[in-house]
Amino acid sequence: MEPALVDIGPRLVRGEPEALEDCYRALGPLVMSYVGRYVPRSDIEDVMQRVFYEVWRSHDRYDPDQSLRGWVLGIARKRAIDHLRRRRDSVVSIDAVREITGDDGREIADRMAWADEVRAALLALPQLQREVIALAYYEGLTQSEIAAHLDLPLGTVKTRTSRGLQRLAALLESGRNE
Repeated sequence: MEPALVDIGPRLVRGEPEALEDCYRALGPLVMSYVGRYVPRSDIEDVMQRVFYEVWRSHDRYDPDQSLRGWVLGIARKRAIDHLRRRRDSVVSIDAVREITGDDGREIADRMAWADEVRAALLALPQLQREVIALAYYEGLTQSEIAAHLDLPLGTVKTRTSRGLQRLAALLESGRNE
């Protein structure tokens, strides 16, 4: 069983090498996806290595009361920007750099961390609630269309959606307080 992120952070601060491995396993795919939006495919592994080297090097500066995802993605953002600045072999568009930094320098990393938290919370929902929410928000179906698609009464879809959104909100709120 994979350790939860809330368990990894304090272990990382204590300098436990296994915590870095667990952090890489838990967040590596997210960081790779984030970095891959900005650096060439051939450079992703190099940037990833720098990101997790930096995570380990500065592990004692991580605040376990804050989001581990957000902290690691912040480091990834900085390493991606550094990589783009060092590239002299090709021109990097100012729009690419502007997109990665956002207005306050954290916008994209924060949005990706939030999206990851939402996905994790969705997975914690009962399957019946998760199904109607996914159809509504990811497939863009109306509640009537969901009812027809799942061959359910409209009232059942409305109840599952309402309860699922309430539970999702509670899961996200408890995740912010961890």
